[in-house]
Amino acid sequence: MREIKGTTAVCGLIGNPVEHTLSPLIHNSLSELLGVELAYVPFLVGDGKIGEAVRGAHALHIKGLNVTVPYKSAVIPYLCGIDPLAHKIGAVNTLVRREDGYQGFNTDMPGLYRALLSEDVAVADRDVIILGAGGVGRAVAMMCALNGASKVYLLNRTLEKAKTVADEVNAAAGRKCIRAAALADYHKLPKEKYLAIQATSVGLYPHVEDAVIEDAEFYDYVGVGVDLIFNPAETAFMKYAARAGARTMNGLKMLLYQGVLAYELWNDVKVTDEQAQAVYQRMEEAMGIHE
Repeated sequence: MREIKGTTAVCGLIGNPVEHTLSPLIHNSLSELLGVELAYVPFLVGDGKIGEAVRGAHALHIKGLNVTVPYKSAVIPYLCGIDPLAHKIGAVNTLVRREDGYQGFNTDMPGLYRALLSEDVAVADRDVIILGAGGVGRAVAMMCALNGASKVYLLNRTLEKAKTVADEVNAAAGRKCIRAAALADYHKLPKEKYLAIQATSVGLYPHVEDAVIEDAEFYDYVGVGVDLIFNPAETAFMKYAARAGARTMNGLKMLLYQGVLAYELWNDVKVTDEQAQAVYQRMEEAMGIHE
């Protein structure tokens, strides 16, 4: 067990709920592997208390924080600054301590991009389908636009919401590559094999039998199926995609790499691929994968 001393830096996670997070495993494992004197703990923040939490954390000299639901956008007014990428996405998940407050960053989408690259899944010059136009879907659309995706079809139950998000992302990214469509109209897309990213909460534990699209015909459009959910490790979306012959991956590597990028920001270090893979193995063990 690593010793906690008066010189030990503290980082943590703020959100509600935080009880089942894997983030302490990620960051405490990285500290162990890199020999950094840092302890990472979750902090439950009640409704309406996000401003107090940020101010209190700064007063306590907490070195950095991750931010999870429901505060990724709500925290922004309480920050001393925000990174340009986080500003474009409209959400932060990482706070870095500065003298006059915390600066906000978004490592979720760079984390997803790095996770895809680690699996040899290209985004540049690729046609992409994104399922869902909520906050996560919007962020994924921005990631695709900024990393050179060719055409991105944003599918949502409500077409108007998809159109609004597509217009916002195209404007922020400075290129018109996001196109809105209704979920039910997927058959109107050009018939090809897409990188399909599932960005809704449908299929999240305990509703493991649900998929946002359950029509088997849709999965003929999927070349690589990525579900940002990691619990369960194989979602219904992934099962449908695999039956259709697609490669699949879940959101566990995105969780890993968003944590790695946050850790690098806080500690001014570089995590090697070998160290990241060692942490990933611990995450899989904690999830009961490959036991």
